[in-house]
Amino acid sequence: MTVHAQHSTGGPVQRPSQAQARRRAPRAAVRPRATRHRAPWAGGAALALALVLAGCAAGPGTPAATPAEAIAAERPATWQAAWPHGGDPVGLLRWWQRFQDPLLDTLVAEAQAGSPDLAAATARLAQAQAARTAAAAALGPQLGATAAAVRGRQDLLSPLGTSLSGALQASWEVDLFGGNAARRDAATARLAGARAGWHEARVAVAAETAGSTIAWRACEAQAAEAARDAASRAETARLADLAARAGFQAPADAALARASAAQARSQLAAQQAACALELKTLVALTGRPEPALRAALAGAAPGVPQPTVDGVDAAARVPAQALAQRPDLQAAEQAVVAASADTRAAEARLRPSISLSGSIGAMRVSGGGESASGSTWTLGPLQVVVPLFDGGARRAEVEAARARYDEALAAYRGRLRQAVREVEQALVRLQASAVQLPDAQVALEGYEAAFAAVQARYRGGLASLFELEDARRNAVQARSALLGLQRERSLAWVQLYRALGGGWTAADLPATAASDGAGNGA
Repeated sequence: MTVHAQHSTGGPVQRPSQAQARRRAPRAAVRPRATRHRAPWAGGAALALALVLAGCAAGPGTPAATPAEAIAAERPATWQAAWPHGGDPVGLLRWWQRFQDPLLDTLVAEAQAGSPDLAAATARLAQAQAARTAAAAALGPQLGATAAAVRGRQDLLSPLGTSLSGALQASWEVDLFGGNAARRDAATARLAGARAGWHEARVAVAAETAGSTIAWRACEAQAAEAARDAASRAETARLADLAARAGFQAPADAALARASAAQARSQLAAQQAACALELKTLVALTGRPEPALRAALAGAAPGVPQPTVDGVDAAARVPAQALAQRPDLQAAEQAVVAASADTRAAEARLRPSISLSGSIGAMRVSGGGESASGSTWTLGPLQVVVPLFDGGARRAEVEAARARYDEALAAYRGRLRQAVREVEQALVRLQASAVQLPDAQVALEGYEAAFAAVQARYRGGLASLFELEDARRNAVQARSALLGLQRERSLAWVQLYRALGGGWTAADLPATAASDGAGNGA
């Protein structure tokens, strides 16, 4: 049904003569009305018809359960691995500062400021912001303006004339079945997911930078131990060679000492190469030139950085609260919300649509020394579109949307299981390193004392080179094991912080996105 009304007013600016008026007067005694009136029940009948057909077109609704309800059973009630003890609970926000390493703080800040991944996440956030604005605009009326100018003759005998017109046109689609609202909800969920994705990129950059810095520090400590061991073995080889030439030792002992020194040099070269590779990773993460980065690292404190407090936020001890802080899990949940809204939007396309339009304008016509002007307005058409047959295209779109919802829900469930696994594994590593570190320290002290005693006996001629090398090997392995455990413990803390979401607030968001919503706090 179409309801259309139009009213125009206007009159000539220059009054024609009486003779002209008589010639132009209409023959009919009654002028036709400019406005047509429909029966008052016409609009209601069309609306009733649309509602009846809507009931026929409606399919099964979207799943009633929300994403949280759909997978509530997947969330663990408690963590299976033990939590570390020995310190007060601390927040996750700026967790890398717990290592009390100014250089690490600087490197993380530089990596986040220049990260291509973070820049791409910022661009995706801007796209989602614009898409949400566009989707929300579809719920309101649309307004446009037109203007036209025409100059010419109606026929060969008519004078040259000019016609000027302008109008404002408005239209509005009545969101009777919530299709536009569903599209807005989907865009809102995707915007929230983009925010969470931005935070995830930021947390990932911080974790990668901290992990690479810790790995480089541990590698350098291992390289320093390897250098000292190589120097000691080289000195032993030199003394053994002198003793063999003087006849105080067998040539086989000197050959063994030289082989041990060569092996130490090879291990040192391999360790230095590993450190160089780790440095390349840091250069790529921070964007700092390698010479400048080398200089900064050279001035830093030696050793493997350890967090000053062995604790985490008390809320993180509850799985539901801990997992709620993970931005990647929030992004997956928002993907489910968006897929659910997309399903509602697809179902709304099965139902009738109603739109209303109207315009108001003005016109001026001049020619042959005469002119006339007037205004026009229209209300309508009130248009109802009922989908009757499309070969099953709309229902196929609904089925596809429901399948995408199932896919998003499965991805959410998989992400949740991965999050639980990452937290549990980090806790196991922390617990294992906490148990091993004291024993590793005791073992190192014992092996170093034994090596010192054997070395003194060897120099006095009371111990063989085989005994010396065996004691040295035990001491080197003990030092390497201790450094490795320190490295693993620090990296386990980084993994735990990242597995718990890393800590973030809305204040971290770019200025363009922070104003439209709040982030989660640690």
